[in-house]
Amino acid sequence: MPVLRKVRERFAAERPLDGIRVAACLHVTAETANLILTLQAGGARASLCAANPLSTQDDVAAALVARHGVEVRAVRGEDLDTYAAHVKALLGGQPQLTIDDGADLLMTAHLAGGPVLTGLIGGTEETTTGLLRLRRLEAEQGLACPVLAVNEARTERALNDRHGTGQSTLDGIVRASNVLLAGHTVVVIGYGWAGLGVAERARGAGAAVIVCEIDPLRALEARMSGYEVMTALEAAERGDVFITVTGSRRVLRSEHFERMKDGALLANAGHFDVEIDLPALRALATGGVRTVRPLVEQYGFDGRRLNLLAHGRVVNLAAAEGHPAAVMDVSFTLQALCVEELVANRGVLEPGVLPVPAAIDREVGRLKLAALGVEIDEPTPEQADYRESWG
Repeated sequence: MPVLRKVRERFAAERPLDGIRVAACLHVTAETANLILTLQAGGARASLCAANPLSTQDDVAAALVARHGVEVRAVRGEDLDTYAAHVKALLGGQPQLTIDDGADLLMTAHLAGGPVLTGLIGGTEETTTGLLRLRRLEAEQGLACPVLAVNEARTERALNDRHGTGQSTLDGIVRASNVLLAGHTVVVIGYGWAGLGVAERARGAGAAVIVCEIDPLRALEARMSGYEVMTALEAAERGDVFITVTGSRRVLRSEHFERMKDGALLANAGHFDVEIDLPALRALATGGVRTVRPLVEQYGFDGRRLNLLAHGRVVNLAAAEGHPAAVMDVSFTLQALCVEELVANRGVLEPGVLPVPAAIDREVGRLKLAALGVEIDEPTPEQADYRESWG
């Protein structure tokens, strides 16, 4: 992760986060450990809990505690009660900054109120799901601090969502099921930046791709990119592999399951395990549920079998290793620089969901290109003047 390493070296020299308490609710992986150590190098007292029970790398968690003195509350396979206790424990340290992957730290802080909330300088959020929750809170005039929308930064969308989610989602599906994508029909439900990446990679693997959307402009973009676009009910009869990438709830329900082919695969690439209606799937399973591979549950009904991957949790992390380090290098550099931005502007930024400053986006892009050994042109004085003139 050469980009983050450059930031870590600068942080160690300048100590821009000296004494700042930072709590992070992220996937506990080796890549995340590099972010935590970068914050620590900048002077922060960082603590970490898991954003997903099936993504935690226990050896990484143990190493952060034993070798680096980081407070880590995470164990692979933890249940919801344990997860909630871990979130509350991190907030018990009264962090001044939060780094969220789903907004659970900030939402819990707002529910708790008191010193936990009033002591916050701000936070960052790197998922669509989390930003939806925070914007609802903001609309109700309840958001008490500034939050930088890392998920919507240009570099994050291009690298993390499109290329990271696109590749790692299919990696998780293939690892879990050993399915051959070529010649099969893949249904991608949700055509945001992540869904776009999944559709591209599926087509590149030789699959026929159907896109389902609720946004007319995204649906139009998918159609003009050569994909079939239809309702999820129509697609239910055609698909061999279904991938939800919406950030919403119950996008695949009973009416869809009842139309699906025998042997269809169901996978989720959204943050929470709510995009596939799991209670409805269980209720339909009159033929029982059995585990046919370590991360494949088979639900039988009406003489058909539907195969759920990774318990409906985010498949690229639960069944594979998540985004490649080269992608998380960019994502976590954004996080580190956004934390620095919030500290530098404490008391200046108004409460609300705010865009990542363009200067940070450009700096991350510049650092990434430098790490790749790529040089680009600079505008001439004449071109710079032309861009800024109106005549």
